[in-house]
Amino acid sequence: MESNGTRKGPLPGGRQSASGAGAGRDSMRTASRARGAARPPSSSSHPSSPPAGLVSAGSSRAQQSAPATGGVRRMRWTTQMNSNALRAYFRAKGGETGGFAYRARMHRLFAELEPSVTVTEQNLADRVRYILRSNTFDVTELERLRREAVPSSGENAAAEDAAPQLAEQRANVDAAVNTPVVVDSNDDGTVAQELELEQMRSTLEEAIVETRSTTLENRPRLPRLALSKRNRAVVRALNPMLVTYLEASRDLCETDSILFGAALAVCRIIGAKLSTAGRATGQSSAIPAWRIRIEERIAKARALIGRLICFRSGNTRPRIVRTVRMAFAGTNVSLSQLDIMQKLTERIDDLKQRIAAWGKRIRRYTERSTRFNQNRLFQSDQKRLYKSLERPIVSGTGPAPNQADMVAFWRSLWSEPVNHNEGPWTEVVASQCASITPMDPVIITPDDVAEAVRRAPNWKSPGLDGLHHYWLKGFMVCHSVLARQFQEALNQKSLPSLFTTGITHLVPKDQGATDPSKYRPITCSFSKLFQWTVAINND
Repeated sequence: MESNGTRKGPLPGGRQSASGAGAGRDSMRTASRARGAARPPSSSSHPSSPPAGLVSAGSSRAQQSAPATGGVRRMRWTTQMNSNALRAYFRAKGGETGGFAYRARMHRLFAELEPSVTVTEQNLADRVRYILRSNTFDVTELERLRREAVPSSGENAAAEDAAPQLAEQRANVDAAVNTPVVVDSNDDGTVAQELELEQMRSTLEEAIVETRSTTLENRPRLPRLALSKRNRAVVRALNPMLVTYLEASRDLCETDSILFGAALAVCRIIGAKLSTAGRATGQSSAIPAWRIRIEERIAKARALIGRLICFRSGNTRPRIVRTVRMAFAGTNVSLSQLDIMQKLTERIDDLKQRIAAWGKRIRRYTERSTRFNQNRLFQSDQKRLYKSLERPIVSGTGPAPNQADMVAFWRSLWSEPVNHNEGPWTEVVASQCASITPMDPVIITPDDVAEAVRRAPNWKSPGLDGLHHYWLKGFMVCHSVLARQFQEALNQKSLPSLFTTGITHLVPKDQGATDPSKYRPITCSFSKLFQWTVAINND
């Protein structure tokens, strides 16, 4: 019972008396002061700040807190300390891909490199994680630190020469190494996570080893990548990592294997679909998706017409009756009506009209697609357009030629040696050309290779190796290696079989031709880049 007549409980409507509210605020302030006095000083949670707990060695929190200003002083990590932390991390990590066993070794190695700095094992691991995720060092610098810490077998002498070569190529990859590689982003447009450098390097190593043990015919088909910023960032991030592998490349075949492995690693990192059955069986359907959908509708309508006609003829099997009821679902038509036969006839006529409309749609879409392709071909290749207009190519018609006769005919032209009977006119021509000044020796430079690659189409049909020109444009560090190896091949007057072997397509000159001589061979080989490089050098 209240003695002073003042109500301290809540008033009707959620209100409270003045004296009750004041007492409540006083009690909340008292509790807040008590919690604030018991709670230790909190550190800033800004994303750009280093991980918490990295304080100066030999000093506790009580010693570091200043009486005048308060707060906690953090240890300042210099560039040299960050570099030594990464050296200890790479040396302790070695070939390990997971786990925490490396942390003790990393802490011991860091203590040897920085004896005056005292940090805990957890603080050092947090600092290394922060350095790798915050782009403190670019990709080139990370690669240099890793190679200094973990030199591979037979690479100890070459490790010292890697830094000058990377410095020369830095002008080409500066824009690449500073681009963050983003895996995904949420709906708000913020970055969800970044690809770790070690994971990318592990994927690259696995792809190169796998490519070296795979024959050319069994290589997977590399898909065409969209020209997006994310895909270009992945290619640019892997670009400086190829220096280690390209330095040890002995010939053009090994260089091609390294580049294909790098392209395969990029496809796996970005999640592109790869055909596992090899390039020989990965042909896509020539029928467009819209036509397949319309033809499926026509097939279903024709099947329904057949069921309706069967029911109208007196077939009352449960399967037929169930289909008829589904055809009239959503209407007021019942199978027990007197005019059911008329309703069936109307439904059949309606389906036939739909089939006719779908057929006209297919013809209209086909004509529009043909016009579009012809207009585009007129701008890019008029000769091919006029050739297609003169004689439409119909594939799969007529008898196929005998494979044994085809192989024997072209083998006699390409594989059998022939002794030509030269006439006396060749001596006259040789005497006339004796006074011609020989051309200067061809010197292939990395700029020549870069210019040849720049002119080449990105996704033109590749040769036997399956490597498109897009990857030669993306992996710019290979230009100097290709220039050197092209020059060696030109001086030795010999090319590996990879550059002289291609996929030959026999195009018939006439329809239904069975004679092997009535076919025109079209060969796609990888030697185009070599020819273009020499041609550009001569220009």
